[in-house]
Amino acid sequence: MTRRPGAAAPPLVTVLGASGFVGSAVTAAFADRPVRLRAVARRPSTVPAGSAQVESVTADLTNHQDLAEAVDGSDAVLCLVMHSGGWRAAVDDGPEAVNVGVMRELVQVLRSAERPPLVLYSGAASQVGVPPAEPIDGSEPDHPATEYDRQKLAAESLLLDATAAGLLQGVSLRLPTVFGPATAPGAEDRGVVSFMARRALAGEPLTLWHDGTVRRDLVHVHDIARAFLAAYDHPGRLVGGHWLLGSGQGTPLGEVFRTLARLAAEHTGRPPVPVCSVEPPAHAPLTDFAGVTIDSSAFRAATGWAPEVPLEEALRHTVAALADRAARS
Repeated sequence: MTRRPGAAAPPLVTVLGASGFVGSAVTAAFADRPVRLRAVARRPSTVPAGSAQVESVTADLTNHQDLAEAVDGSDAVLCLVMHSGGWRAAVDDGPEAVNVGVMRELVQVLRSAERPPLVLYSGAASQVGVPPAEPIDGSEPDHPATEYDRQKLAAESLLLDATAAGLLQGVSLRLPTVFGPATAPGAEDRGVVSFMARRALAGEPLTLWHDGTVRRDLVHVHDIARAFLAAYDHPGRLVGGHWLLGSGQGTPLGEVFRTLARLAAEHTGRPPVPVCSVEPPAHAPLTDFAGVTIDSSAFRAATGWAPEVPLEEALRHTVAALADRAARS
């Protein structure tokens, strides 16, 4: 992009965690914007061509100097880092250093920023713990039930406290169960939907730790990427708060798994794999047995965002992408 002499530079949007599952989808969405886009991750990021001026940066974001250089001069920072061990593994110092430590250091780094930048953070709807009722809308008190959710809440609190102190303009988007095909090489979806889709394609039974009536609010990853664009475009009413994203529809997991089995059978030519209940392991948290439906009307009213990909289409798209990948490998 060529600028006229004296014209203001496009805003600099920095994505931390740009090579991850959600991060790569968000980065791809911003690549279509007329911005300077800095994609930061521990491994090189693949960014599709678009209107953005792209800079790919590899960095250890738990290192203070690397983090400071990564966000230097940013007008907006999207903090999408997450320990790759997943939420069940967040019980030692490694996950805490990423899930909380990066935000702690980010707040310190941005103290010296010339202007408080916009910081968009990927929180989790599960930070509330066992939902007191359905749907949840973000007004509930938080009682995180897992170490991962305690870490996400701690990072969110650091962000919002820094916002109240005038150091930055923080917004936390609490994500639902996000799923879909990878946007970039290596950005694998490790969530329950894609995990079960892989099992179905491999001819393995799909197991439930309950009778299948437990609900989840499922949103395709590209709709989540659009939500970050919407928050970037409409920060005014959002700054200083946490906002729930969701479809407003809690779908029983038994129904989801049976749909995955049916869609996988269309690719394999075999009968759908069975969906069956098994005894849960001793470590299963109570949140695994509680239904979740999310009322995201507050975020929708502030930004105009709404999910666009219907659930059946999103599941079909996910299974097709995984089947194609399996065939190629």
